[in-house]
Amino acid sequence: MKKMKYVLVTGGVVSGLGKGVTASSIGLLLKECGLRVTSIKIDPYLNKDAGTMSPFEHGEVFVLDDGGEVDLDLGNYERFLDVQLTSDNNITTGKIYQFVLDKERKGDYLGKTVQVVPHITDAIQEWIERVAMIPVDGKEGPADVCVIELGGTIGDIESMPFIEALGQFSCRVGVGNFCLIHVSLVPVLNVVGEQKTKPTQHSVRGLRGLGLTPNILACRSTMALDDNVKEKLSQFCHVSAEHIITLYDVPNIWHIPLLLRDQKAHEAIFKVLNLPSITEEPSLMEWTTRAAICDKLHEPVRIAIVGKYTGLSDTYLSILKALLHASVACGKKLIVDWVPASDLEDMTEIENLDAYKAAWKLLKSADGVLVPGGFGDRGVQGKILAAKHARENRIPFLGICLGMQVAVIEFARSVLGLKDANSTEFDPSTRNPCVIFMPEGSKTHKGGTMRLGSRRTHFQVSDCKSVKLYGNRRFIDERHRHRYEVNPDMVARLENAGLSFTGKDQTGQRMEIIELPDHPYYIGVQFHPEFKSRPGKPSALFLGLIGAACGQLNAVLQSGLESQEKVNCETVNFVIILFFAF
Repeated sequence: MKKMKYVLVTGGVVSGLGKGVTASSIGLLLKECGLRVTSIKIDPYLNKDAGTMSPFEHGEVFVLDDGGEVDLDLGNYERFLDVQLTSDNNITTGKIYQFVLDKERKGDYLGKTVQVVPHITDAIQEWIERVAMIPVDGKEGPADVCVIELGGTIGDIESMPFIEALGQFSCRVGVGNFCLIHVSLVPVLNVVGEQKTKPTQHSVRGLRGLGLTPNILACRSTMALDDNVKEKLSQFCHVSAEHIITLYDVPNIWHIPLLLRDQKAHEAIFKVLNLPSITEEPSLMEWTTRAAICDKLHEPVRIAIVGKYTGLSDTYLSILKALLHASVACGKKLIVDWVPASDLEDMTEIENLDAYKAAWKLLKSADGVLVPGGFGDRGVQGKILAAKHARENRIPFLGICLGMQVAVIEFARSVLGLKDANSTEFDPSTRNPCVIFMPEGSKTHKGGTMRLGSRRTHFQVSDCKSVKLYGNRRFIDERHRHRYEVNPDMVARLENAGLSFTGKDQTGQRMEIIELPDHPYYIGVQFHPEFKSRPGKPSALFLGLIGAACGQLNAVLQSGLESQEKVNCETVNFVIILFFAF
């Protein structure tokens, strides 16, 4: 039986260097070399998962098919590698300690004193070995290589047990089966314009002091490293100059795999992992073309994102990626206008007139409006006003999760005349509850208690935009994350007034998709289509939004990009990208 190969990606000096994108790009590069790849993200925080963490603290919560609420970097892995990961592919300190403590309570340790070493460190290693064997690419049998990303920065107190475990793990799997890539910063001081190696030297020294020796350095800098800088790093960090890669600033992240390929990162990894030489160089043809097209796009399409967390773009990372995938497919340069939902409200007009005017100016100048999901009542009235503006002015609109719910509330208020229509999340005593708490939900426990993961939606009509965008399928599977749903007792009244519920779950009681048939593009969905969008396979509903916003909706509807089950979707999209872009 072949032995699994492991590539560990760590980070030093500062956080936010792009370890996730680097790990994803390394996985893609190895995949293009003909290897099967899986990924694991280690997050040293004590939370069991990312589900209860504030977006301001941690960015978006990415949801997997199995309902796992995980770190946003797993979204990068899925997008780059086109795989379907599981919740076990995200390891946290909380998960490990809970696993060990559960065993201790059952008496599995036979009276021993439970300690970080060996019990926690052994649990980490066993978890990695077990999850690495789970296929994530739809094929039988385990992958060839597992790319592991250790979150945080070397020296963080939270990551110490993982560092120790991974040091033991490198010995456990043996030489030739473990490759450590350290992502570090090489700053350039504006005063002298010199690339400074000292931060990376200290970072590597700290890493070596903890029992891990890097095989490859991936150096983040504003420009390519000078040869003399590489030599200095090689001398002080004990890494061959051929194994020092520069990840300099690029126009878009699709260039990162190309940077790694051009600097022969795959050959360096193969040398460390003692893999046979490849028969062909990784071409990355479609990535090269896609990156080049993205750089050349100049005709703008403006999308206003009306949300609660507009101050931090990572909160809506998957939405941004899905919009980018769709805009590139339509040959348009994406411009996102961030509109704080609360700035659209009447109270802001009184308290901060300039912010109010600026928000409405952005909304009114947009080619399309997107209202994403969210929790809590702050900014909800602004989201309702955005939905109303898009509906009345026939502006392409996409509402996701809460975005769909506010569209239903707005319709009930404006069209049905139910002025107090609301969600019980925001007004528990409303006489016209359009959105209600799901009966199976929990109001006492937050983590993992929502309707999560992949669920099936059945189309109710054959002649609507959403079914055409999905290629005339009878049903679709999309990922969910919500506690509230449209009140089924209100559906008949809403439908009689012109709101079409074009998608429902298998029971017919849970509303999944709404549309306004006489609107150019007005769609709301209870699920999160952004989580399954891929660079070469844009989400159908995002493609529809961008297509409608730039006058290409008919072409998008006719193309059936997402539905050609007997045709290679990558090839179809690649041809369409070229057609629209040039």
